[in-house]
Amino acid sequence: MTFIGEIFVSEILNKPALDPLGEEIGKVKDLLVSTGEPLPRITAFIIKRKKKDFYLPWESLSIFNRKVISSKVFKEELKEYKTSEADLLISRDILDKQIVDINGVKVVRVNDVRISEFDEKPCLVAVDIGIRGILRRLGLERKGEGFGRAIGYPLKHNLIGWNFIQPIEPRLTRLTLIIPRKSVATLHPADIAHIISQVSMKDRAVLFDSLDLDTAAEALPELEPEVQTSIINEMDKEQASDIIEKMAPDDAADILGDLSPEKAKEILELMEEEEAEDVQELLSHDEDTAGGLMTTEYIVYPSTLTTGEARERFRDDASEIETVYYIYIIDNKEKLTGVISLRELLLSAPEKTLSEIMTKELKTISPESDQKQVAEIISKYNLVAVPVVDEENNLLGIVTVDDVIDLFIPKRKKPRV
Repeated sequence: MTFIGEIFVSEILNKPALDPLGEEIGKVKDLLVSTGEPLPRITAFIIKRKKKDFYLPWESLSIFNRKVISSKVFKEELKEYKTSEADLLISRDILDKQIVDINGVKVVRVNDVRISEFDEKPCLVAVDIGIRGILRRLGLERKGEGFGRAIGYPLKHNLIGWNFIQPIEPRLTRLTLIIPRKSVATLHPADIAHIISQVSMKDRAVLFDSLDLDTAAEALPELEPEVQTSIINEMDKEQASDIIEKMAPDDAADILGDLSPEKAKEILELMEEEEAEDVQELLSHDEDTAGGLMTTEYIVYPSTLTTGEARERFRDDASEIETVYYIYIIDNKEKLTGVISLRELLLSAPEKTLSEIMTKELKTISPESDQKQVAEIISKYNLVAVPVVDEENNLLGIVTVDDVIDLFIPKRKKPRV
């Protein structure tokens, strides 16, 4: 069969298909695709004639290009065909569907599909996500090219190769760029959350479910509370507990606090006892207080430890904590007595004890302090974290600067569904 060059699907939809004598046997309604490696292959055309659909196998074509679609069969030989949900059709299932552009961190639409010959078979090689695809479907691509040249902004092709696309769902009704787990881990959690926020509720759950546990635990706190709740509610309780267990306690408490008491209780019961206790402690405080803002993840050492010993411990302890700004020092009664910066720890002589190098005049807050008081202390004294203590000076947790940063910047707009 003669197959000339590359063709966009929009160039052949609704074009007449001809029999061996040049008579029309119907118009191209859609193209049936078979998924496979390395590229999906076109197996047949769906031909529409008199409100009925007919099946025209690819092998029955003699000429195929953007101007001529000619078959080896006559219309009487075509078999009527009823498409099913199991079929993969380009126009019905791929055009206008959303894909995730990882490089641009945004959701875009498939405006057209490019077909080319690969291994002597017609294959889907790319999707067009640009303005050219829209203009082509409207029959205005040439005019658009002329206008672009006239104003000094020529139209560019904006194609994504099919090898960078995989299905969100098994039937390819929705598409996403391939995001290998190793690659996802390199994206900032805020970027992952931004992508998830741009798609529908149904697709959010599917996309989130494709993330590994560590990545999911980092991305979930970056989402809006209502999105967090909807995603967690869609999960089974075991999966939800695994993800929340990997999160920082303060983030986990924020999310569980927005769930129904029944759902939160289910998840807490499945978490490891120590992690669950930390989260329950945070949930006991009002969310707009220091107790509600604080995290129970921090490093604390006895004052009798030497700097050298502390450095050895720090190598292991820091790997278990999300962020470390300071090391807090306690006495033999486990009362907070001082604080050491990481710089001081690294630069001090290894034989010195922590009590010798610690700062004793440290700023603290009570768990009942409100958000404004916390923010004022952090800002006034140029701190990146402030300890939360009870009336007896027992260290309960710390509030970090990122926990109060939302007080200084506008709230994010809710994503459109």
